[in-house]
Amino acid sequence: MIKIASFEKCLFELNKLPGVGRKTALRFALHLIKMSDSEVRKLADSLVQLKESIRFCKICGCLAEREICEYCSSKNRDKDIICVVEEAKDVLIIEATGRFNGLYHVLGGRISPIDGIGPDELNIDLLLNRLRDNNLKEIIIATNPDVEGETTAIYLSKKIAEISAVSVSRIASGVPIGGHLEYADDITILKALENRQKLV
Repeated sequence: MIKIASFEKCLFELNKLPGVGRKTALRFALHLIKMSDSEVRKLADSLVQLKESIRFCKICGCLAEREICEYCSSKNRDKDIICVVEEAKDVLIIEATGRFNGLYHVLGGRISPIDGIGPDELNIDLLLNRLRDNNLKEIIIATNPDVEGETTAIYLSKKIAEISAVSVSRIASGVPIGGHLEYADDITILKALENRQKLV
């Protein structure tokens, strides 16, 4: 099979993106070839601009165009509540609901010894400093409901309890709306039972 160097280089770079395997990279590369020169340049320019202009907020770790993000600098947000998430993308997901008006704290990952990620590799000290410096009412831990997310949540709740009596809550998990019990695993059903709510 004949290999074209520039095409293979593009596939190699696209393949580095999360969730993009070789077949998806191949589809992307073929689509890029069909695009006009101006469209490809716009895409390339937007990627360069993204890298040059976006940073992480020095207070919470969210995506920002300045040193402080729009959430931390907003006068309209409830500064008594902080929602702790694993990654900046989680902030965008929660914001899309339009139901949370507090502040955020992005850990930059989750505790995962198998991947060599311990508490020191996360933005936990920054969170604890925010807790010491502010009179907060609640911290919501919104890490993912998997083994690493649960480990991170337990670790955080213990560290927070050592320095403050602030209320710490955990997002609920269990059977999703539209889901069926027969397709749920044991842990999901257990969490659904633990997080049950009274109807009457």
